Amino acid sequence: MSQKKTFVTLEQLKEINKTYPTPYHLYDEKGIRANAERLKKAFSWNKGYREYFAVKATPNPFILNILKEYGCGTDCSSMTELMMSHALDFKPEEIMFSSNDTPAEEFAYAAKIGAMINLDDITHIDFLDKILDGKFPETMSCRYNPGGYFKLGTSIMDNPGDAKYGMTHDQIIEAFKILKSKGVKHFGIHSFLASNTVSNEYYPALAKILFELAVELKEKTGVDIRFINLSGGIGIAYKPDQEENDIAVIGEGVHKVYDEVLTPNGMGDVAIYTELGRFMLAPYGCLVTKAIHEKHTHKEYIGVDACAVNLMRPAMYGAYHHITVAGKEDAPCDHVYDITGSLCENNDKFAIDRKLPKIDMGDYLIIHDTGAHGFSMGYNYNGKLRSSELLLKEDGSVEMIRRAETPKDYFATFDFCNILDKLNLK
Repeated sequence: MSQKKTFVTLEQLKEINKTYPTPYHLYDEKGIRANAERLKKAFSWNKGYREYFAVKATPNPFILNILKEYGCGTDCSSMTELMMSHALDFKPEEIMFSSNDTPAEEFAYAAKIGAMINLDDITHIDFLDKILDGKFPETMSCRYNPGGYFKLGTSIMDNPGDAKYGMTHDQIIEAFKILKSKGVKHFGIHSFLASNTVSNEYYPALAKILFELAVELKEKTGVDIRFINLSGGIGIAYKPDQEENDIAVIGEGVHKVYDEVLTPNGMGDVAIYTELGRFMLAPYGCLVTKAIHEKHTHKEYIGVDACAVNLMRPAMYGAYHHITVAGKEDAPCDHVYDITGSLCENNDKFAIDRKLPKIDMGDYLIIHDTGAHGFSMGYNYNGKLRSSELLLKEDGSVEMIRRAETPKDYFATFDFCNILDKLNLK
């Protein structure tokens, strides 16, 4: 079977293990920086371009500070993500608040720190009006959902019509008119039509839809459209036989559509925004775990010291994550295993019927592409504690950027009763 390259060696893992026990998420600083530079270059043709990194993918201040060096902002979906961005001194215009079913206090906080609010629904205008006492910010954005199926050629990429996000065509026109009447002076458009696309054609196709909508909105409402947010959706090659996206080709494809649609309509100064999470970070993170049990029943099982609380995508979606047995990269994949965790759930499996080299107890397993939507989707079912996050720095050293949870963390929300005293955890 084809292999994916790792950014860490067995020798490095053994050295890391002297200080930090498995399991842990490990991030590649060199890879993150190189990718951020590639993205910036791909859209450098657009004067106002900015990447608003999707904080939900990897909510870690050390990671955010690296991306900040490359001019990235943040795309936030909750109060705590807004708080983190504000605490890290991202400027108001560098923080985008793209939420849905939003509590009043979160809208209020976003407005307080000056974040750009991206409205998900037309009914949120009245909701926000009451919160802000009619004092709308000068710049607002609205999220668009064209409905139906989104296709590239004859292939169905996703089903926006079944998604809970965004406004219909008629609603966004009406929303712009209402917001304009309430004093909003500058507008943005946002849309997300497909997830994890491994195709250089997705962004240009999405751009054409949004650029044509922008022209129509300008004609019908007379508003000043300052930016178009292509959101996320650019995926990665989780499987080793998939062809990776080429961000340079994608950027040029968007540029071509920009020149075909916006520029001739007097909109050649509109800024392009993106909010990539998976593309930015997923390949530059891995979950490192150790084989601790083997079981020979109706199948061959390898039990590891990580479980779905450390990476829930395989259990939740049946998602594929490639696995490398460290030090055995060149060994034949002549064994078939289910790689399992210890949760009391039969779907707690990182791989099913996966061909791998013979695994011995104590072997390090590197689970690829967990840099986005990996640690961030963790939880505490079965009383499991979330792992640490480590950064493999450019000079080869390792820095802990989030410590592992302890039992004290797990019980901390019971601080109003005497359980902490009984457990001697205070």
